[in-house]
Amino acid sequence: DMANVQSAALPLDRPLHLHQENAIRKVDNGDNLVVATGTGSGKTECYLIPILNHLLEERSAGTLTQPGVRALLLYPMNALANDQMKRIRDLFEPYPEITFGRYTGETANDSTKALALYRQQLRRDPPTGEMIDRATMQSRPPHVLLTNFAMLEYLLLRPQDSSLFDGATGKHW
Repeated sequence: DMANVQSAALPLDRPLHLHQENAIRKVDNGDNLVVATGTGSGKTECYLIPILNHLLEERSAGTLTQPGVRALLLYPMNALANDQMKRIRDLFEPYPEITFGRYTGETANDSTKALALYRQQLRRDPPTGEMIDRATMQSRPPHVLLTNFAMLEYLLLRPQDSSLFDGATGKHW
């Protein structure tokens, strides 16, 4: 399905670094791995490309319409999560059926407040697949969830966030 990728964030004519290719092949084989390379060397692509591939395979199989987290992107700080959101937005924007959201202490509870904050900060509307408020993510968990360590602890403990991990929408982990 990756042959159908049409994204400026992932130009098909740009070759991968060897460590990226090796990592993607290992993930495709079901192997676990650690990627340890320098800053700006393309570690993010080592996990985003396999995630995108999996979601596109689900789209082909017809299961992507079911809400539920398929990938958890865990960052140590909000600053890193916020920095990665631009790359993730750019990568997933051509695929409006792929949902993603950043769930941190900064994430507003309701959609009206979240949209006003989003427009104020980014001077644009969110792409179709981006979920920007807690209520929406709790009712229909995104395919890709970004958070940090502190918020993950809350998410695992609070009953209102249980839909992210269990029940009907939790079966996709």
